[in-house]
Amino acid sequence: MNWVKLGALETIPRLGARVVAGPNGDIAVFRTAADGVFALADRCPHKGGPLSQGIVHGERVTCPLHNWVIDLASGSATGPDTGCTGAYRVRVDQGQVWLDLDPVVSAPVHAAAADPEEAAEAGTQAPTPAQREAV
Repeated sequence: MNWVKLGALETIPRLGARVVAGPNGDIAVFRTAADGVFALADRCPHKGGPLSQGIVHGERVTCPLHNWVIDLASGSATGPDTGCTGAYRVRVDQGQVWLDLDPVVSAPVHAAAADPEEAAEAGTQAPTPAQREAV
């Protein structure tokens, strides 16, 4: 395990995400309404949409590009869709969030990057280097 401290729970918006640069790509760290914290590779298994810009509901996130619903705990697509993205362990200890950079589930290497034209139409874009946090 390769744990890194991300900081206070409050630095992650409720029903939102924070993006950190991991060794194998961006990692989206989500916070639910009930203060559950989850981490996934920041790309949808469908076409690589930025999950960090999706809508968090319950313990799931909906991709902003094509509305695929991804389970935050496993990284697996739900419903009729199939596939998964990388999932990471997180823990909250005394109000501080810790992320294990070793994935529990690795993202498939063939996961496509988000199509820039589709992302523009959906009003999303991958985080810029300035928006990512190094860990």
